[in-house]
Amino acid sequence: MIQIDSLSFAYGKNTVLENINLPLSEGHVYGLLGENGVGKTTLLTLLAGLKAPKTGSVTVDGKAPADRLPSLLADQFYLPDEVLSLRQSAERFGREHGAFWPNFRMDKYYDLLKDFEVEPAQLMNQMSAGQLKKTWIAFGLACHAKYYYMDEPTNGLDIPSKAQFRKALARETADDSIVILSTHQVRDLEDIIDSIVILEARAVAVNASLDQISRAFRFETLDTVSPDALYNEMIPGGIVQVLPNDEGVETKVNIEAFFNALHASRERVITLLSNRK
Repeated sequence: MIQIDSLSFAYGKNTVLENINLPLSEGHVYGLLGENGVGKTTLLTLLAGLKAPKTGSVTVDGKAPADRLPSLLADQFYLPDEVLSLRQSAERFGREHGAFWPNFRMDKYYDLLKDFEVEPAQLMNQMSAGQLKKTWIAFGLACHAKYYYMDEPTNGLDIPSKAQFRKALARETADDSIVILSTHQVRDLEDIIDSIVILEARAVAVNASLDQISRAFRFETLDTVSPDALYNEMIPGGIVQVLPNDEGVETKVNIEAFFNALHASRERVITLLSNRK
């Protein structure tokens, strides 16, 4: 369980997060969404213990990440958007660094490298950006941590590698894990995300499961714009629309359209979502 209470954080006089309250439950893959500069990366680094709150608290299983307790560090993995290019082979990297995670398995690391088509003997500082990202992802998943915080994990991956990432994440994480994926590439990850957190300026606008969103809204592609549409977007084949789900019809959540609906009709979206919880 992750619990964030009255959390504030600032860079000098620039307040990024202010009085944030956010519970995150085990067994979920969260999509962390928001415009640039709203604090997504800051939140991940606070969870990982790389920064400390200005006020308020962050606890993971009752422990403060900023205390850097080995027992908690061994149970979490943080993947930044830009990963280090080390002057060593992928194989040596796994053997030397895997010891810090008690559940790390070298055989699983080899399997994941193979799935991602990365040669274990290849030097990391000679890899392409995509190969390097895949090496770090393979290592992280081989750690079998309980908590994963990943910042733009699909950046730099080609289409087959994105599919492999989704499969590997679903396969290698435990049922009680909490996975947080900060991304602008929602379509890359919408098949594995089951809950979303949307940050806006200094605050949490939405923390809801896709089931909750589906109960509150319909996502349809129609020929004409409905007068009830909270958001609409022309695409080939029709007009994508987000509508109030007054009839209780179950539709697949279009996360990108929901995000845009929140910006277009914020108060109405939040009211409808609150009424369906």
